[in-house]
Amino acid sequence: MIKSKAIPFLEAPPLLDGSMPGDRGFDPFDLSSGIDIKWLREAELKHGRVCMIAWAGWVAVDLGLIAPGAPKVSSLEAHDAAVKSGAMLFLLGLIGCFEAVSYPAVADMMSGESDREPGDFCLDPFGWAKGDKLRMRQEQELEHGRLAMLAFSGVVTQSALFNVGFPYQSFGQ
Repeated sequence: MIKSKAIPFLEAPPLLDGSMPGDRGFDPFDLSSGIDIKWLREAELKHGRVCMIAWAGWVAVDLGLIAPGAPKVSSLEAHDAAVKSGAMLFLLGLIGCFEAVSYPAVADMMSGESDREPGDFCLDPFGWAKGDKLRMRQEQELEHGRLAMLAFSGVVTQSALFNVGFPYQSFGQ
């Protein structure tokens, strides 16, 4: 039995052998044995990218940057205000369009009909991730995405529990 590098007291997941960028052998629930690893990586990248944008947006609003026409509310209250105004429904439709457009590429990757890597939408106009730099850039994106998922969870939890913004500022107290 080979021990996991990430959690030394657990057995190493068989599909996490270090061949994928960002693979640290962390799979305590053994999800990789029941779900395609490419699908899991696609989801991790998507959630990481969304959280990188979400954290920046949350902090920008709490620092006072408001889009023209947007209500002047805290980030915590913005969701409810957007639902009430109908803007959240528009956003849901926009995200649905992006998902529908990206689905064929993901489906081809999952079926093995393409050599596309998870998360690759050919959006590298400057060629920053070519050749030897590709794996390094993939590692960086995964690490930043993982950090953003934790950071966004933290900032939302802090705001909800203590009714404060980020950086620390109280609302209506």
